[in-house]
Amino acid sequence: MKFTFSWLKDHLDTTTDAKAVAETLTRIGLEVEAIEDKGAALSAFTVARVISAAPHPNADKLRLLMVDTGHETVQVVCGAPNAREGLKGVFAPPGTHIPGSNFTLGIAKIRGVESRGMMCSERELEISSEHDGIIELKGDEPLGSPAAVALGLNDPVIDVALTPNRGDCRSVYGIARDLSAAGLGTLKDGAVAPVKGRFPSSIKVGLDFPEPARSACPMFAGRLIRGVKNGPSPDWLQKRLKAVGLRPISALVDVTNLVAHDRGRPLHVFDAAKLKGNMRARLARPGETLLALDGKTYTLDGEVTVIADDAAARGIAGVMGGEGSSCTEATTDVFIESAFFDPVRTARTGRTLGIVSDARYRFERGVDPEFVVPGLELATKLILEFCGGEPSEIVVAGGPPEWKRTIAFSPAEVRRLAGLDLPREEIVRILTNLGFAVSGGETMQVMPPSWRSDVHGSADLVEEVVRIFGIDKVPSAAMKRPFAVARPVLTPAQRRIGLARRALAARGFNETVHFSFVPRAHAVLFGGGDEARQLENPISADLDAMRPSLLPSLLAAAQRNQARGIAHTALFEVGPQFASGIPGAQETIAAGIRAGEPPRHWLKTSTRPDAFTAKADALAALETAWGDVAAPVQAKAPSWYHPGRSGTIALGPKALAYFGELHPRIVAAFDLKGPVAGFEIFLDTVPEPKPRATKARAKLEASDLMPVERDFAFIVDTAVAAQELVKAAKGADRQLIERVEIFDVYEGKGVPEGKKSVAIAVTLQPKERTLTDAEIETVAQKIVSAVAKATGATLRS
Repeated sequence: MKFTFSWLKDHLDTTTDAKAVAETLTRIGLEVEAIEDKGAALSAFTVARVISAAPHPNADKLRLLMVDTGHETVQVVCGAPNAREGLKGVFAPPGTHIPGSNFTLGIAKIRGVESRGMMCSERELEISSEHDGIIELKGDEPLGSPAAVALGLNDPVIDVALTPNRGDCRSVYGIARDLSAAGLGTLKDGAVAPVKGRFPSSIKVGLDFPEPARSACPMFAGRLIRGVKNGPSPDWLQKRLKAVGLRPISALVDVTNLVAHDRGRPLHVFDAAKLKGNMRARLARPGETLLALDGKTYTLDGEVTVIADDAAARGIAGVMGGEGSSCTEATTDVFIESAFFDPVRTARTGRTLGIVSDARYRFERGVDPEFVVPGLELATKLILEFCGGEPSEIVVAGGPPEWKRTIAFSPAEVRRLAGLDLPREEIVRILTNLGFAVSGGETMQVMPPSWRSDVHGSADLVEEVVRIFGIDKVPSAAMKRPFAVARPVLTPAQRRIGLARRALAARGFNETVHFSFVPRAHAVLFGGGDEARQLENPISADLDAMRPSLLPSLLAAAQRNQARGIAHTALFEVGPQFASGIPGAQETIAAGIRAGEPPRHWLKTSTRPDAFTAKADALAALETAWGDVAAPVQAKAPSWYHPGRSGTIALGPKALAYFGELHPRIVAAFDLKGPVAGFEIFLDTVPEPKPRATKARAKLEASDLMPVERDFAFIVDTAVAAQELVKAAKGADRQLIERVEIFDVYEGKGVPEGKKSVAIAVTLQPKERTLTDAEIETVAQKIVSAVAKATGATLRS
């Protein structure tokens, strides 16, 4: 909502300036976004007169002007076609920044002739896009005076960001009313004197709605004015409309825009000669069309309210008028329409048709139902003043919708909800100044005014009192300790999802989001594709099956990346997969893949996709979501993994995760190049971490003694899991053995058939004293014995 400071002072008697107005508006909840003061920006430009205009000696299209600036006479080279002797215009001296051209003017030679300034066009001052000629001033402003004053640009423009509920402040008068209530001035009388009609209107109005739709337009008023002379509106009105971003069109149209901005009452003026019979508000006939004022033809449905005559629809009610009945310079008789339209239906019509208009902006946010006829009277007064003519009597159909309501309100509510202990008299004073009717004793009966359709309960009244009294005066109060810290709102399952997502992103994965559907051919590869998981009405022909795994979605994404030249990808997704087609079979999974050879780099920082990489990724996510993973790793996985290069992390009979390289047939089915490894973590299966006995960290027990590392290579049956050797070695001496790691697994020449060589590195960490060779050898023998007993392994010679 924009308005000029002088416009505001038409309704508010105040001695303050625009800055004080802006500060007060923001304080009472009407946030000011900006104050635009073009007068300050154009302070260097002055009024000047062309004394003489002669042809340029070296250019046919240029003229050599002698310009009287009021202080001196200077020579200016100008190419404007309207530059002539006696013209009064806007002069910019050297050193002036020209905003429309974004350069700083200097003394220059143009075709060999010195120019000491510029006569400016409207575009160069950013007044409009007009640049065919220089500005011509018609007034009697003295030479050398500020050009901003002569152009009417010395009036600051205030831009207020309004919330949708404040329909009453979508008018300059409404803004003035709130400022007056806040003590910034006195509101001037806004009553509109009626204009006496001189003859009965030959055009009648009516309401033609079925019973369920009567609220679409409860009131329709109109007036015929004969003998008008349409033309440009007065300069003051044009400047006022331009200042708020509206384009002046003609006196008749400009009056409706003025009343809409000034009093929040949208109107429409029809050319009476183009109407057929009487006017009525009705619902559009399905398929009915209308050529609107924006030049577009709209097809209407039966839910759209229209203003129509006996022949056809002439306007979309509350949104936009029609081109066929619009006013032109040839218009002599006009019919003014003023009505009240249902806000919800108006908003729905605007959204359906895609029309954004000033009228819709106001109607859908609520206009004053009691200002239908006064708004018509005000428009009549202005049209008679600008265009002449003879008015008819007003014709009215229906009446204002029922808006009166009473709210029981106790002053104690202000203390309870806002912490302000205000006397009853102060509360009554604030509400009365805002237009509320207050009666009653301890429990007051408050009636909101007709223009406040947003006030419905006692909490709304508290808001009104607090914002006018001053939000900055509300005392700060400490919250009670049980409520000072917000309690956790995420469930354990939601926390696990977030932790897993963060862990995978930290390992270099890019997160993806897919539909929960895949092509049936892909679903079959991962144990799905059955009829129970088929969609009856898929959103796409190639998304017809509920996915049994997240991997097909990720593999398809990797294939699209490879097709675009991105050879190596690391993708993950956290989302649902479906074990069957029955309710409750949905599982939340965190899955990821690494596909393709990693890029070459001399640091070798990239990770090649294999079973160990996938295992590390899965364990990292599990450890973040669960804690230290104590679940064993089993050498088995579903059929879509490589049978010898995959595994399962399980906790008893429940699988926590699958990992490994994907089966070659899966890789071939998705036309992927290079190795592909992946994992699937079943977040719903991950148990809750056990609560710690204390929140304090455990005591740090760091030894200052050097650790000792010994390597062991065992020959063991190929069926024995390497993890069993690690577990047995760790149990040999839990006091000294700090870490056991596998660093080599070998099968082939030198190792008996059916056997494999597994090499482990054992780190011993003494705590009290340095170990002797004999003590180290004793621990080594314990390790060999423990591994042999648990797995049947023998030490490799």
